[in-house]
Amino acid sequence: MTTLGIVFLPQLPPERLRPVVHAAEEAGLEELWLWEDSFLEGGIATAAAALAWSERLRVGVGLIPVPFRNVAITAMEMATLLRMFPGRARIGVGHGVQDWMEQVGARVESPVTLLREYIEALRALLGGGSVTTEGRYVRLRDVKLGWPPAEPGPILAGGIGPRTLRAVGEVADGAIIVGGTSPSALREAKAMVDAGSAAAGRDPLPVVMYAHAATGPTAADRMAAEHERWGYESTVDRSVIGDAEAVARAVQKWADAGADTVVLQPTPDDPDLEGFVRFVGREVRPLVT
Repeated sequence: MTTLGIVFLPQLPPERLRPVVHAAEEAGLEELWLWEDSFLEGGIATAAAALAWSERLRVGVGLIPVPFRNVAITAMEMATLLRMFPGRARIGVGHGVQDWMEQVGARVESPVTLLREYIEALRALLGGGSVTTEGRYVRLRDVKLGWPPAEPGPILAGGIGPRTLRAVGEVADGAIIVGGTSPSALREAKAMVDAGSAAAGRDPLPVVMYAHAATGPTAADRMAAEHERWGYESTVDRSVIGDAEAVARAVQKWADAGADTVVLQPTPDDPDLEGFVRFVGREVRPLVT
């Protein structure tokens, strides 16, 4: 069965998070996803709050831009969440939007190299071993977590370009695909990820995909503005608007194209975000197989 979730957008103030978490939990949604877009809300801080405010909801962070954090810090924070909330935290990493990385002096010459080194070191740290590595960007000497998780959990990663997607397939445990991806484009992206996995002698990765969605009387206008904001040249199959049946049909198309998890991304100006969450959980979820 396709896993269904929603995004709490970082364009919303942090104090809006708690009622959205409660709505998602009460509506029976499986997952809530958070972003760490610069320079809005911290992914780990919001994830910890969302996990504490819920009992069964899985909470994902996708993506954490790796140039922002030393890998040991990320490992410490992930291990803490995984120990306090076993099986409910899903963390994704990426090399970050390069203009944002430039703003904080963290841009690197080879983002893909950094991402590879980072994921490999992060996995080793979460595994509880003493890690020494001397990479181009990631350098550790005898670093070992004091409280490694009993179950490290998967390390997800995302990106857009072919080199990044192939690298995700080679080293990550799951792929995250951005919103605005049509089913045909998803198949192409998944093929790049799968090519990386095959080259590394690994099985194909599970895929998490964000998908623009809106319902209600103002949905069409809000989604048109969203397409313009993201600069999409075409609007065909990049989003869905309409009732529960329309949204469920679109989710099924993305699932058929290779998404194991579809995370619906509301417009940032949704007039009733908690209502949208309940709509997805109570009306769309029963229609998605």
